[in-house]
Amino acid sequence: MSSVKQEVSELSIPVPWGEIRGKAWGPEHGHPVLCLHGWADNCGSFNTLIPFLPKECRYVAVDMPGHGLSSHRPPGVFYSFPAYAADVRRVAESLSWTKFSIMGHSMGGNITVMFSALYPEMVDGIIVLDVFGFVPTDPKEIPRIMRQGMEEMLKFEKKAEEKKRVYTYEKAVERLLAANPTLSERSIQTLLERGLTQVEGGFVFSRDLRVNFKNIERITLEQSLEMQSLIQAPVLLILADKGFSPASRESSQKLTSKLLQVYQERNDTVVRVPGSHHVHLDNPEVVAPFICDFLQTKVLSQQRRSSCCSDGDHLMRGSDSGLLFVA
Repeated sequence: MSSVKQEVSELSIPVPWGEIRGKAWGPEHGHPVLCLHGWADNCGSFNTLIPFLPKECRYVAVDMPGHGLSSHRPPGVFYSFPAYAADVRRVAESLSWTKFSIMGHSMGGNITVMFSALYPEMVDGIIVLDVFGFVPTDPKEIPRIMRQGMEEMLKFEKKAEEKKRVYTYEKAVERLLAANPTLSERSIQTLLERGLTQVEGGFVFSRDLRVNFKNIERITLEQSLEMQSLIQAPVLLILADKGFSPASRESSQKLTSKLLQVYQERNDTVVRVPGSHHVHLDNPEVVAPFICDFLQTKVLSQQRRSSCCSDGDHLMRGSDSGLLFVA
């Protein structure tokens, strides 16, 4: 499978606190596919994958707020999955998208699934890369996690005047590699294109430090399953064999295995591929065939069929005028 070089354009979407930045590939009126990156990454996460995917789609990958070139949230505001889901709604509104597919990696996969549950009528296909779509939390753990996230924010606010650490480009590469040891050198450079901002004396990481804090808005397994039941679109779940692991604790594995069971009961497509957590970026040719097949058979073919039926209905209605049409 080979990639085809496509023209890429930058985009900026206004939001109340600034802008959401991103990139777009493909024909402007092609079938819309929104691409959401993982935690601490940016929309460059999809640079290597999109050239392998169907050319009749319009792919828009955004830097989620606090990441890449997008504006940070206002002071005192937490980062959370519901807030990110609202950002997806803002993006769709700005692009005038009423029905679209969503592809998300890691954190972006969780945002993808939450949005698809909240706005099922707007989503016609869901692609989730190396995550299960929800992060169900033991109810007994929620108060501790909420308090930790609040304390992290308050501590940060007390020293908010401190400047970000400045790196040489080489040290920034080392820093990102230390946090993501499985990333290839090419992938590191790709993520740093939007992940660094040049300042006097070197570079600073462009992401908001607050994205590192505990997400204080947690949901239980019961709530996750209720939201999962609201999803109407077909799902493709791609898991890497050396990728995301919910936790080594048996209790966490039980929570995610229940989510996986529901996907299988829905007859959604679940595949396991060789690779690490960023396999879609490091080795896009491994996941691209599954995504292409899913988009062609579950999304684009349905769209064509719907279009044909609509045309047929229109032609049939034309016979009322006394003219004979063949549907």
